[in-house]
Amino acid sequence: MDHCALDAHPYAAFVGSVEKPGRYLGGEEQSVVKPASASIVCRFALAFPDLYEIGMSHLGTRILYDLINRAPDLACERAFSPWPDMEKELRRRKLELVSLETYMPLSKFDVVGMSLQYELSYTNVLLNLELGGIPLRSAQRGDNDPIVLAGGPTATHPEPLAPFIDAFLVGEAEEVLPLILRMIGHARSCGASRSEVLANLVDLPGVYIPEYYQVEDDEDTGMSVVVGLSPAGIEAQAPDRVERAWVRDLEEFPFPTRFPVPYAEAIFDRASVEITRGCTEGCRFCQAGMIYRPVREREPDSIIRAVLDGTDAAGFAETSLTALSTADVSCIEPLIKKLVPELAARKTKLGVASLRAYGLSEPLLDDIKSVGIDGLTFAPEAGTQRLRDVINKNVTDEHILTSARRIFERGYQRMKLYFMMGLPTETDEDVAGILDTADRVREVARSLNLSRPPQIVVSISQHVPKPHTPFQWAAMESIDALFEKTRYLRNRSKRSQIQLKTHAIHTSWLECLFARGDRKLADVLERAYLDGARFDGWTEHLDMSRWRAALSSKNIDASHYTRTLPVGARLPWDHIDIGLDPGFLEGEYKRAVAGRLSPPCGKPFGAMVHHADSVTATADHRTLVCYDCGIACDLTQMREERIDALDRLADRPERPVPAQAAFVPIERLRGKLAPSQLADDNAFKHNAEAPYSRVRVFFAKTGTAQFLGHLDVVRLIPRMMRRAGLEMGFSRGFRPQPRMSMGPALALGMAGREEVVDLDLLLDGSIEDMAEEIGPDRRAEMAAAVLSAMQPVAPPGLSVLAARVVAPGEKKLGEILVGADYSVRLSTEELRTAQARLDSDTLGGEWLVRRTKKTKTKRGSRRPPPREVETEVNIRPVVSDVRVDVAQGTLSFRLRSDCIEASARPREVVRLLLGDSVAEYRFTRERLLGLRDDGRAVGLSELGPAWRSRPTPAPSVAAPSVAAHSVAEPPVAGCPTADGGRRTLGRESIIA
Repeated sequence: MDHCALDAHPYAAFVGSVEKPGRYLGGEEQSVVKPASASIVCRFALAFPDLYEIGMSHLGTRILYDLINRAPDLACERAFSPWPDMEKELRRRKLELVSLETYMPLSKFDVVGMSLQYELSYTNVLLNLELGGIPLRSAQRGDNDPIVLAGGPTATHPEPLAPFIDAFLVGEAEEVLPLILRMIGHARSCGASRSEVLANLVDLPGVYIPEYYQVEDDEDTGMSVVVGLSPAGIEAQAPDRVERAWVRDLEEFPFPTRFPVPYAEAIFDRASVEITRGCTEGCRFCQAGMIYRPVREREPDSIIRAVLDGTDAAGFAETSLTALSTADVSCIEPLIKKLVPELAARKTKLGVASLRAYGLSEPLLDDIKSVGIDGLTFAPEAGTQRLRDVINKNVTDEHILTSARRIFERGYQRMKLYFMMGLPTETDEDVAGILDTADRVREVARSLNLSRPPQIVVSISQHVPKPHTPFQWAAMESIDALFEKTRYLRNRSKRSQIQLKTHAIHTSWLECLFARGDRKLADVLERAYLDGARFDGWTEHLDMSRWRAALSSKNIDASHYTRTLPVGARLPWDHIDIGLDPGFLEGEYKRAVAGRLSPPCGKPFGAMVHHADSVTATADHRTLVCYDCGIACDLTQMREERIDALDRLADRPERPVPAQAAFVPIERLRGKLAPSQLADDNAFKHNAEAPYSRVRVFFAKTGTAQFLGHLDVVRLIPRMMRRAGLEMGFSRGFRPQPRMSMGPALALGMAGREEVVDLDLLLDGSIEDMAEEIGPDRRAEMAAAVLSAMQPVAPPGLSVLAARVVAPGEKKLGEILVGADYSVRLSTEELRTAQARLDSDTLGGEWLVRRTKKTKTKRGSRRPPPREVETEVNIRPVVSDVRVDVAQGTLSFRLRSDCIEASARPREVVRLLLGDSVAEYRFTRERLLGLRDDGRAVGLSELGPAWRSRPTPAPSVAAPSVAAHSVAEPPVAGCPTADGGRRTLGRESIIA
């Protein structure tokens, strides 16, 4: 399917009226479109139950998309939950939710997958099903409906969703998911019934089919628990307990380096790479640290390849290394040391996720700072050492303060601290300790007498006891108690001048309900959804009255799910086996209550971090700690692999960052290059002070790219430059940004045949260009090289047309624009209406349009609040050359933009001529206009140099020429222009 053919999209007629249309149109760079083919065994829709911006940031989505689409017999497409405005339009028009790749409704796929990352996305699971044309409950689906599959971290406690999901994949998907899809695809193609399709899956690891299991209320808890197999489960020979699937060797599944690059801005707009899976630290509140055991690390060389290849392919300005605890990755310091020079050469920032307040050596902090990161985040989790011991957070106050000093000494401007409240055994002293810790960090900053005091932010969430953790039996703090603690912290933070952010308490309470929930909560979930619950993880959408009403309607006592649970009682998730021995979690719970630490596993006893070189690692003969948690770890092999990885990193050659002095010819360009405010070791300083050429690039914006907003294009162009291997100049302030100047913004949905942007590029020849030592021929050669580099990497819908190197002394883009030509596609009837209106006298000498604007009220003023005021504006002085072309099916006209007394919008012209509006996607800005020396307006690509030093002759005034199907120009006064002149309107005048 041609994604530039916007008319093929079922939402084309109205998508421009909803917020951020790019969420729904697809066609992104590096997306994979597999047309219908007999070779495709199974078509899989990954229907992420949240917004596009969230799902496109999720690493699991990237991994599965690449995994499935690399298989020639499988196809994976994406869909995301529509925002309420789009949901309203889909329901009003009776349209289904479609995939981004082929615009196919979800109901037409073989398998629809739901990625379960967060309990509060469960209502969106139902939203995706209903809007996708799929019955909500598994029991209501027929043989022609897709198989609904769900996976992700919350699939380890799946019961609240059990009636809605045909099968869960518990654990990691890489090895199992392709097998599942092939088995389903083959069975469906052979005409198997739904029950036969599902029965084929029971022998695969990690597959949990809810209808195969019976539930009963447990006497000790009153919660519904699985008590055995149902008759259907017995017949299918389903296992008594479902063992999670997990990948033994991550190297068998290289991290994807090519994935769809989001058009609409994602939450994490960067090329992130998972460097390890699992965690050694054993924090007792952390579900991920339990369900992703054992720790498996990717090879350093494969990490470096994934980071660099992914960055180069996508053109991102930032990359990040992700792990549950990055500081505890065995070779993190030498890995970053090898990565930083490569990223510095690319002007790509490096983010490091999930840091601990230890193991951050001074060289490591220097390396991270040198590639543009000016703030770091740490998670002490608890405010006192006593409570950190309870939760097994192996971090001390000394670690926190030492790291703070090192960070602030190096000029980092932000430090964020994550804490939790409501942890088991928490006291008032522990709550006060949160801000005590922040105060001590602030005192460290003050003691350094810094010229710019750093920003210290404290972020606090509520502890939610999660299944498969040592705290799964603990109670959640009451809502009233959490609000009281929050009030205390807020009041005290004002006195301490600490910036405080707190998570929504009701959100955490609801999360606990569904994390520890059973099948009885499925009815509550459905009731709340039918009453309008959506996007419950978004504070502005969570309506607790709906949930209270839903709980009441089903006679559910919420306290059953939030209270302390008896150790030894059967739990709603006990039939899911994540690999831990039965007594391990109970033992850790008892150690927590006693305030006893468990040292990290997989490290020598007493070690906080791993050795940074193979010599030291080899010399350390201490035994690695192991708790026999039930996961079979080969500690000898683990040690050998770490030493081998350190050896390989040591042998990898380093790439130095080019030195500034060798590049910038100070004497030849004295006074033409402003100094940068950045530190000398910052990778962007050299760039900001380097010689550059200003390149004017002309491009078309059509098809689905029409719905890219102006800021989306501003973000996309630097990506394109990186993919082209062209280095942009960056601003010289403390937060470097690519230097570029865009032409006037297009209305969302409007196409552009010849848009323009000026870019500062560091090119071969830029030194001579700035020194004015080259002529037009050499600049033409430089422009041709830029054009040939850009054209192959332009994303779908953006076509690079031409480029020109702008010589020193030429006017800037904003100084030469005087107008634009527009066209709009209309039906034959609409064209007749427009022509009739042009031929009649109904418009008169003035073309009056109504505009609404809000009155402004100064902050703190006692004036009435802002109100809308309607005004009438005559747009006739800036409109010319209005033509109706029946053969082409278009209405075209020209608008001036240099008149200070009047302006016009394309839609206003069309509304005047038709008496009604048309969709923005039918408009096209044909070209932007500038003035030639003879006063005639031409497209900017034809204009050539416009010099500041050369006087521009006054524009000629010619009698208007009225062609067939065009509007005659009435006699009007000249329009004052931005440069103080006065120009008359006519088809042969400045915008003729």
